[in-house]
Amino acid sequence: MYQKIRLSNGARVVLEKIPHVKSVSLGFWVKTGSINENLDNNGITHFIEHMLFKGTKNRTAKEIAESIDDIGGQLNAFTSKECTCYYAKVLDAHIGIAIDVLTDMIFNSTFNPVEIEKEKSVVLEEISMYEDSPEDNAHDLLSRTIFKEQSLGLPVLGRRDTVSSFDREMLIEYMKDYYTVENMVVSIAGNFNEEEIIKMLEEKFKNFNNRRKQQKFLDKPKFMIDTGFKYKDIEQLHLCISFQGVPLKSDNYYPLLLMNTVFGGSMSSRLFQNIREDKGLAYSIFSYPSAYQQIGLFTICAGINPSQLEEVNLLIKEEINKMKKDGLTEAELIKAKEQLKGNYILGLESTSSRMLAIGKSELFLEKIYSQKEVLEKIDNIKMEDIRNVIDKIFVLDQATVAVVGKVDQETQVNELLKA
Repeated sequence: MYQKIRLSNGARVVLEKIPHVKSVSLGFWVKTGSINENLDNNGITHFIEHMLFKGTKNRTAKEIAESIDDIGGQLNAFTSKECTCYYAKVLDAHIGIAIDVLTDMIFNSTFNPVEIEKEKSVVLEEISMYEDSPEDNAHDLLSRTIFKEQSLGLPVLGRRDTVSSFDREMLIEYMKDYYTVENMVVSIAGNFNEEEIIKMLEEKFKNFNNRRKQQKFLDKPKFMIDTGFKYKDIEQLHLCISFQGVPLKSDNYYPLLLMNTVFGGSMSSRLFQNIREDKGLAYSIFSYPSAYQQIGLFTICAGINPSQLEEVNLLIKEEINKMKKDGLTEAELIKAKEQLKGNYILGLESTSSRMLAIGKSELFLEKIYSQKEVLEKIDNIKMEDIRNVIDKIFVLDQATVAVVGKVDQETQVNELLKA
C-alpha cells in the first residue's frame, strides 16, 4: 500500500510499508541531471553527487562512510540524464541513522576546495575508465549523434575540460538552482513506523525552504537522423541503431515494452535467437527502449566481428521488416505478457527496488501505479496497440547509427540502413 505525504515545507514523501521484512530502503531524489546542463558546466550534476560524500559540517568523508558501514548498511548514489538519487538500505532499527546521514549530506555539505581538487582526479579517472569500455563508447557516441549539442546528448560524467573547471561557487550555485523543494522526493520502502519517520523528516527538512524562483523551461529534444563512427583499435565492432521511441508518459510505453520483449529484449527474442543462437554471428545482440520526459529512443545494439558488419546489419533489417510485415503472433503476444509481468514482479522483490520504483514514479509522473494497475496495463495490451507501435518506431530511413571499432571508412556507416 502506497502513501504520499507532503512535509510542512512542501517536500513530497512516498511510502510503501512492507511489514514482513527487516530492512528499510530510503532514497532522496532530485529532479536534475545532465539534461539541465550546458556545454560550459557539463558533468556538474554528477560531480555534485560525488562531493556530497566528501564531508559535511558534522562529518568527514570517512565518518559518512563509517556511519552506514558500522551498522551493516549500504550507502550510494547515482546520476542519470534526468535525475540524481542518494540512497541507503539499512536494518529497520537503524532508519534514523540513514535519515540523519543522507539529510546531512544534502543540506550540510561543505564543498571543501581541497576535496574538490582531489575529486576532480577521481572523476577524470572515471571518465578514463568509461572511455576504455567500447560498449559505453558506442552508447555515448549514439547519444551525441542523435541529440548533437542538445543537453540530452551531453555525457553524464561530463568532459575533461568542464570537470577541470569546476569550483566551489559553481557547485553551490547549481545546487541552489536545482536542489529545491519542488524538485525533491523522498521515497521509503520496508518495515518502519510511519509517524516516527515523518517526525524525523519534518525535523530534518524544517529549515529547507529553497524554492525555484523561475521554472527553467527545457525545449523538447529533437531526434537528429545521422551517422557516427569512432575508430578504436579493438577486436570487436560495436554497432548501435536507434529509432525515435516514446516518452515516459506515452500510452504506447507498455506496448513498446511488450514489442521489445519479442523483438530483442530477452534470450528468447527474435534477434538473439536468429543472430546469436542460429547464425553464431554475435556474442551480444539486444534491443531496449529508453523513455525520457519529453522523448524516447528505441535502440538495437550488437557486438560483432568487423568482417560480419554487413551480414549482421542485413539480418537486423530482415527482422525489422518481418516485424513490420507480420507483427506478432497471438502466441507471442500471450507469452510476452507473461514474461513482462514476471520480470516486473520479480524486479520488486527487494525493498531497494520498490524504493527506486515509487521514487522515480512520483518524481516524473507525480503518480504511483499499484502493482495491480501495472499488471492490468500489461494485460490490456491489444494486437492493435502493438501494430501502432511497430508502425511508429520502425522507419528505416529515420534511424541514427553509431559504430565503434575498426571502422575504415565513413561510408561503411552511411550505407548501413539503406535498402
